[in-house]
Amino acid sequence: MTSTGAGWSLRGRLAVLVAIVGLLLIGVAVAETVVATRNRAHIDAVLNVTGPLRAQSQELLAVLVDQETAIRGYALTGEREDLVPFDTGRQREQQLATSMDRLLTTYPELRDEFQMVQQQAEQWRQTVALPVIAAIDAGGTVAGQQLLTDQSRQQFDQIRVAVDALQNGILEVREEAATDVRSTSNLLVLLLVIAALVVLVAGVVLLTSLERMVIRPLTSLAGQVREVAVGDYGHGIAGTGPPEFRRLGEDVDAMRQKIAADLAEVREARERIEWVNTQLQKQAEELTRSNRDLEQFAYVASHDLQEPLRKVASFCQLLQRRYAGRLDERADQYIAFAVDGAQRMQRLINDLLAFSRIGRLTAGFTEVDLNRLMEEVAGQTEPARQYADAELTWGELPVIRGEEPLLTNLLVNLVSNSVKFRRADVPPKVHVSARLIGEDWEITCQDNGIGIEPEFADKIFVIFQRLHAKDAYPGTGIGLAIVKKIVEYHGGRVWVDTDVPEGTAIRFTLPALPADIEAAKSGTGVDGADVDGSAPADVATDRADDEVRAGDGTVGAEADGESERPSAVVGQSPAGGGTGGMKETVG
Repeated sequence: MTSTGAGWSLRGRLAVLVAIVGLLLIGVAVAETVVATRNRAHIDAVLNVTGPLRAQSQELLAVLVDQETAIRGYALTGEREDLVPFDTGRQREQQLATSMDRLLTTYPELRDEFQMVQQQAEQWRQTVALPVIAAIDAGGTVAGQQLLTDQSRQQFDQIRVAVDALQNGILEVREEAATDVRSTSNLLVLLLVIAALVVLVAGVVLLTSLERMVIRPLTSLAGQVREVAVGDYGHGIAGTGPPEFRRLGEDVDAMRQKIAADLAEVREARERIEWVNTQLQKQAEELTRSNRDLEQFAYVASHDLQEPLRKVASFCQLLQRRYAGRLDERADQYIAFAVDGAQRMQRLINDLLAFSRIGRLTAGFTEVDLNRLMEEVAGQTEPARQYADAELTWGELPVIRGEEPLLTNLLVNLVSNSVKFRRADVPPKVHVSARLIGEDWEITCQDNGIGIEPEFADKIFVIFQRLHAKDAYPGTGIGLAIVKKIVEYHGGRVWVDTDVPEGTAIRFTLPALPADIEAAKSGTGVDGADVDGSAPADVATDRADDEVRAGDGTVGAEADGESERPSAVVGQSPAGGGTGGMKETVG
């Protein structure tokens, strides 16, 4: 058992109670075992000893009477058939004597009386029965009847008296055994009652102890916890009862103190957050106002600046047409510089206005079929492709939700960039493909152009960032910035795949429709689009045959969406290649 300085522990008290009850029940069980053994012995004496002895003693008397009757009948008739009961009785007497002698082993007094009966019966046979039989055999019935005197009858009556005494002794023993059975039975019942009382008292003591040592302390502790739960975190919690519950109260109070401290910190943090949110809200309102002013400024600037720029460009062009060749060569060069600068400024203002309007002037999202959209892109880029002898193909593309004008602008910029940044003496080939990855479509625009070095992969999406001089590749440097803004406006991301062996692969993601996602999860796939990124065997073979190998491009594509001079048209690929590989089929 365990104890603490403040008292016995609950486990120790329960252990003592269980030990006491167990010892009492074990004692009662041992006593019941002893009494039950004695009771079984007494019952055995009544049923298996005294009962059979009494019956056999009565049968013994009957056998002896049959012998005496057989002798008298033989003395009257002299016929040997009358001696059959005598012989049968002697045999049965011997059997009864053997059985009774075995049963009387534990009763010496009764055994002595039984031996007395045997001796008298044998003496009667030797002195009366056998002499009568011998006399009749020698001298007839008259000689036998002379031996059957009153003295012989008295001698047989003594046998009757001895058998009666034996039966009375057997009856007394049986009554004593029956009395012992009743006594041990009553004692056994008493012991069972005592065991039941021990269990009952133990249960009452256990319930009382649980009420005082468990239920009351727990009820008190629960009440204190409820007071804390309703918000009174300053209310102290103290445990009562056994040491375990006092320690539990201390632990709960420590938890209360920790929660109170954390709540105080949360309140302080909430106040700080509310203050920060207020400041952020003010800043957001200021930013909204500033963006509105900037948008208004951009619109006014683009509108007001274009008019003087158009005048400057128009008059410079008039000067160029009227005075070309009339002035010196330097004057013609100056006029050309003025015309080019005015035109570049017009393009820059238009691109800035388009960039600022992305996401603000919206017509709402609709379901857009990118296959149909690519036909529009092919039409818009046809002059540039004809000039560069470029080939544009695309695989089967999905249907997504988005703004069709913005998505058209996105693909036009990508295709125009691929055609513009081509390698010398190599016909440009551009392929657009798509594959479903998770819950997004990954769309790739792959070309065989000059490629992009890995260190410039992020720089090309920054507005006004150029990797080439404007005389090498014309443009404003804002095209891929517009691409990035349109993709992010649709909830996707865009990047340059630097692992392609040649050319440039610009990949971007767009959210897939729920039907496409469910079809991919069920394993049915989506018609016309690669789901897992792997290409079929026949498409892979066609790619191996039609793959375009680019030369050594050393610098990246210009971040520009402006198309060049007129060029030729190349038709759409009707089959629609797979989209899993880094290189797409062309032609």
